[in-house]
Amino acid sequence: MNRDLTVGKPETVLWKFCLPLFGSIIFQQLYNIADSLVAGKFIGENALAAVGNSYEITLIFIAFAFGCNIGCSVIVSQLFGAKEFNKMKTAVYTTMIASAVLCLALMIFGLVMCEPLLDLINTPQELLADSMTYLDIYVWGLPFVFFYNIATGIFSALGDSKTPFIFLAISSTSNIAVDILFVTAFQMGVAGVAWATFLCQGVSCVLAIVVVLRRLAKIKTEGKTEIFSFDLFKKITNVAVPSILQQSFISVGNIVIQGVINGFGASVMAGYSASVKLNSLVVTSFTTLGNGISNYTAQNIGAEKYSRVHEGFKAGLKLVWMLSLPLFLVYFFAGENLLYFFMDNPTPVALQTGIAFLRILSPFYFVVSAKLVADGILRGAGLMKMFMVATFTDLLLRVILAVVLSKTALGATGIWCAWPIGWIVAAIISIQFYRSIQWSKNEY
Repeated sequence: MNRDLTVGKPETVLWKFCLPLFGSIIFQQLYNIADSLVAGKFIGENALAAVGNSYEITLIFIAFAFGCNIGCSVIVSQLFGAKEFNKMKTAVYTTMIASAVLCLALMIFGLVMCEPLLDLINTPQELLADSMTYLDIYVWGLPFVFFYNIATGIFSALGDSKTPFIFLAISSTSNIAVDILFVTAFQMGVAGVAWATFLCQGVSCVLAIVVVLRRLAKIKTEGKTEIFSFDLFKKITNVAVPSILQQSFISVGNIVIQGVINGFGASVMAGYSASVKLNSLVVTSFTTLGNGISNYTAQNIGAEKYSRVHEGFKAGLKLVWMLSLPLFLVYFFAGENLLYFFMDNPTPVALQTGIAFLRILSPFYFVVSAKLVADGILRGAGLMKMFMVATFTDLLLRVILAVVLSKTALGATGIWCAWPIGWIVAAIISIQFYRSIQWSKNEY
């Protein structure tokens, strides 16, 4: 159901809206976690390393899908809050048309460039074939990735965080079962892992789009609704492009870091692949909560209820810190047990790599979560320049320090130390940007 986020106690409204989003992203991450888990447990350490190696390249494509999600979601949220339903529908159709063109271009790029990218990041020869197999199948499933992201963005813009949760709960659990079926019963190897994700994402995408279109049809509008608007396309692009650049540069940065890690051998790669999946589950969860705060902010700005934005920041900060505490405790003290879910009889080097990564990063979840709450408000308000400055500061610091520290006596451990430094500096910048804004109608 659609929900107006501009009425009610901000903390209660935000929590009820964001908690299903948190559940949704956990199930979303199960797609990638399931791939790594099944590859590591049922195929072998090299298969786990190949899936993890490929994952860094898939993030480039996900960055574009994520940008389309955010661009559509923020603008649709503002129009929904302003009760401009005709324009809201046009914004949805405009996003779908533009995204289809973009997706086609990326598919062509992926089919041509995935192998050169794998060579660029120094993929070991024994992992190249499996990495290519995984990526080729993934690229053919890009339309599902794009349109599912758009659908979830629209649901969130309309204040509905429960429907995406239901879709993801069903499809991600199905993905685990199909992963195991294809790998163990059909002996399909890494290809089985990729095809399972392809099929489950495809089904959830089609169902999500059908529900979205039916939901929009029930919203009454006057006059004819435009199918495409260049004015709205520009507004969507103004939000989407910085978000795409943010995620793309993060992906490129991660590819650079992956290239540095690859120089330490397959065991370090496998340990990193397992632990980074666990870390990504946390950071992506906080990012999704930040997206929810963006929707809350955008609806309230559309309704010109600016005082609720500040209340939303405090409520969002309280929410992410309550989640950060148990996640830190589990990862720091029980990280080794979690790593065994991904690796069957891991080498000592792989296991120690994963443990070190989690213990260095997890204490700083309180910092990165605060940054992502502030980022969510900046993005929901359309203040993309501020958002970009904080994001690129984090990225540049992490990449540069990872390269530099890996060449010191710290070795691979130096790479993991780059994350907290980037998070701390970027969090200070994001929060300071948020505090510098006078939340009033005159700002908009």
